[in-house]
Amino acid sequence: MARLPLCVIGGGSIGMRHVEVAQTSDKVDLTCIVEPSDARRAELAQMGLTAVATIEDAPAATCAAISATPTQLHHDSALQILDRGWAGIIEKPLTATVGEAKALAEVAGDKPLFCGHHRRCHPFSIAAREALRQIGDLIGVQTLWSLRKHDTYYDTPWRTQPGAGVLMTNVSHELDLLRFLIGEIDEVSALTSNARRGMVIEDTAALSLRFGNGALGSVLMSDAGASPWAFEAASAENPAIAASGEDYLRIIGTQGALAFPSLTRWGRSDGGEIEWSKPLTRHAPQAFDKIDPLLAQIDRFADVVAGGQDDILCTLADGAAALELTLAAVLSGRDGHPVKRGDVPDDFRGA
Repeated sequence: MARLPLCVIGGGSIGMRHVEVAQTSDKVDLTCIVEPSDARRAELAQMGLTAVATIEDAPAATCAAISATPTQLHHDSALQILDRGWAGIIEKPLTATVGEAKALAEVAGDKPLFCGHHRRCHPFSIAAREALRQIGDLIGVQTLWSLRKHDTYYDTPWRTQPGAGVLMTNVSHELDLLRFLIGEIDEVSALTSNARRGMVIEDTAALSLRFGNGALGSVLMSDAGASPWAFEAASAENPAIAASGEDYLRIIGTQGALAFPSLTRWGRSDGGEIEWSKPLTRHAPQAFDKIDPLLAQIDRFADVVAGGQDDILCTLADGAAALELTLAAVLSGRDGHPVKRGDVPDDFRGA
């Protein structure tokens, strides 16, 4: 299969991770990096990389792009990709507002445009959906994400401004993964606190979720509390975050329970009714090869552009849903009441 000629839009830290995997993949050819900053383009050139100022300057062979621009530019960047007839991945969040996501969907139609929620691409995430079939009808899920960000993290001014709290920065990852595993989320309630860091932004949030299938969920998020429980710590996918190997998510069904990401499962111990007087049988964790999920994502993307089918990548509709739920959590925390899917104003930006 011919390699997919692809450019990366944005030469910042996230963009460079995509550059890294594009150079590693045997399904992609990196044609250039689109970077508007003259100084940054010079730095990229010194690294031996081809950098251009605008998407129009990309080599003619280019037919796909990954957009890793600042969030406020995601909508315009996606439109530029579509205008050139390219396929694309837009980094999360998909856009800055629900209204932008709706407008983008209208333009995109059925073109191959995806959102970069890469956690779906881990083998344990994919296997979890099958494992959930073994625990009966879903009752609820409990998510605990707490990683203490270092104090100097907040030396960057924008990280202390409204909209940069743990909800807008981190919770969309959890909400997309929960949708991927369990299904649509219809309603969000949130409590927030800034008591530990004392900034204008929240450092801790507690969410209650109502799923379309009747299950309930809770999510506790904090960037002020030190713990071993978080996706990044459990999966060791990010070298900048210490690994713990501890499960951080628990899913309960009528026939058992599942811990994630180890996929340790508890189920029936005999042929009778499962009830509280009987111990559950523990099934050992599954072993999975460690992968780079961004590499898996770009390989899956290349396969789709070549005509393949994929039910793992985050579609535009999935990306828009994760964005809307994130904004719903912020809105609920601000106004003190539950927010249902469809009730987030089109122009709300989370601040």
